[in-house]
Amino acid sequence: MRIDIISLFPQVFLPYINTSMMRKAQEQGVARIYLHNLRDFATDKHRTTDDYPYGGGAGMLLKPEPIYNALEEVKRECGREGCQGHKVILTTPQGIPFNQRIAEELAKEGHLVIICGHYEGVDDRILNWVDEEISLGDFVLTGGEIAALAIVDAVVRLLPSVLSEEEAVREESFSSGILEHPQFTRPAKFMGEEVPEVLLSGNHQEVAKWRRRRALERTLFRRPELLASASLSEEDLEILKEIMDDLKSILRKHKTLKERKMRR
Repeated sequence: MRIDIISLFPQVFLPYINTSMMRKAQEQGVARIYLHNLRDFATDKHRTTDDYPYGGGAGMLLKPEPIYNALEEVKRECGREGCQGHKVILTTPQGIPFNQRIAEELAKEGHLVIICGHYEGVDDRILNWVDEEISLGDFVLTGGEIAALAIVDAVVRLLPSVLSEEEAVREESFSSGILEHPQFTRPAKFMGEEVPEVLLSGNHQEVAKWRRRRALERTLFRRPELLASASLSEEDLEILKEIMDDLKSILRKHKTLKERKMRR
């Protein structure tokens, strides 16, 4: 996969993309990441990339010409390499919220181009050349670089042979639609708290059952909205029912104790 990032501050990407899995993916030739300084594509001697919005208002907008010129140059470079197809992404608070499903879809592409938004946004006409607007969430960042880096990381780690075990991807939070189960490592006892006995039993079937129950339990209590779209088996539904029944029983006991205290 080829990934081109167009940014006013391309230098911020260097430490991360040259570390850990990002470096491994590039060394293996699985991913090729290119950084482009938007100022290099400006049309005046001052390398101007922003201007005041028509109609007034606070802040500045990224001009359309430098972005368009950068996109055209990236497409020409990719064409010389034999790339087929381009998926152009703009990072913006107005985009669709990024999630694992989107990461998996983007990982199927051969070429991604990510435009990092900045200031008050971009001239709206540039959207004619954008395939997808993506946001990290309902908050505002100084620029789109952090969002772009998150997208690249989430996508690259899904490419073949980047992770040592394919199972590591499948079982992680959100890959199966629910949160990941609790994890523990040595020592078996730390600060008076012990690792659940089932994990030390060597019984793989019981370990798997424990992990699934804890994953469902964690999702129910922390991110219940995920369960509506998760792929759940009949066994999963039964486990959730047991968890809810246990919770109702606990609430009834607390209610009874509270009523007894009030009568005293």
